[in-house]
Amino acid sequence: MLFPVRRRLLTALLQAQHWPFQPSRDMRLVQFQAPHLTGPHLGLESGNGGGVINLNAFDPTLPKTMVEFLEQGESTLSVARRALAAQLPVLPRTEVTFLAPVTRPDKVVCVGMNYVDHCKEQNVPVPKEPIIFSKFASSIVGPYDEVILPPESQEVDWEVELAVVIGKKGKHIKATDAMAYVAGFTVAHDVSARDWQMRRNGRQWLLGKTFDTFCPLGPALVTKDSVADPHNLKICCRVNGEVVQSSNTSQMVFKTEELIAWVSQFVTLYPGDIILTGTPPGVGVFRKPPVFLKKGDEVQCEIEELGVIINKVV
Repeated sequence: MLFPVRRRLLTALLQAQHWPFQPSRDMRLVQFQAPHLTGPHLGLESGNGGGVINLNAFDPTLPKTMVEFLEQGESTLSVARRALAAQLPVLPRTEVTFLAPVTRPDKVVCVGMNYVDHCKEQNVPVPKEPIIFSKFASSIVGPYDEVILPPESQEVDWEVELAVVIGKKGKHIKATDAMAYVAGFTVAHDVSARDWQMRRNGRQWLLGKTFDTFCPLGPALVTKDSVADPHNLKICCRVNGEVVQSSNTSQMVFKTEELIAWVSQFVTLYPGDIILTGTPPGVGVFRKPPVFLKKGDEVQCEIEELGVIINKVV
């Protein structure tokens, strides 16, 4: 049975596909659940917006979490490539629940003010070094899960972001070598409580960024070889169908390679670690007057080639 909420999300998902839908042989790794399966499973999304191939059914020796899958490196990726090439049964999208493509990573690293046009929006200079903060992994939810408005905040805002997923362990990584440490990319919604980010907690950003449900991710981890150019992708956010953010990842101040080189000076990066690379202009707090999310709103975050995530605000 297709529940009403799932049906509405599916309809919204289909309406959101402004970029052409095509079944593809791109590698789109997902974590999912289904009523006939026990616990989370790994799968392949059969094209942007398509159904799911159960990787654990194809090879029962594969791990069932993305972090473990990435930790095993080329051996598990080669199995996924074989599954992609085979004519395997596809579970209809309506029969599965998509989880975040990565859950319980060692860390979620975030980058502030990393779009030239977002800096102009705030009348602040473009940073000379990356501005790094973090979210706790407990803030991660799936691509179609609800975002819960915390009673402690009255100023919850939207931010669409390109997320980089790390594929192998590294420290002091050179920018020229950085892409070898990337597994792929996904869409992130960096939900932000502006009162806690900008005025409370000594203006440290962490608490305002890390309430439960404040990091929807998905729908898939699209492997780097399946993305033509991660720094030339249309990126947009819609609230209740209205476009509020629309830009291109070419506007990023520090690209993926520079961010990995910078962050890995300070911390060891592990498979499954996520780097949120910043948001373009159009967030609610800098509108005149400011606009914040309210109960019943629906936020769609979409990035070309990667897909769309749809989160109802409750």
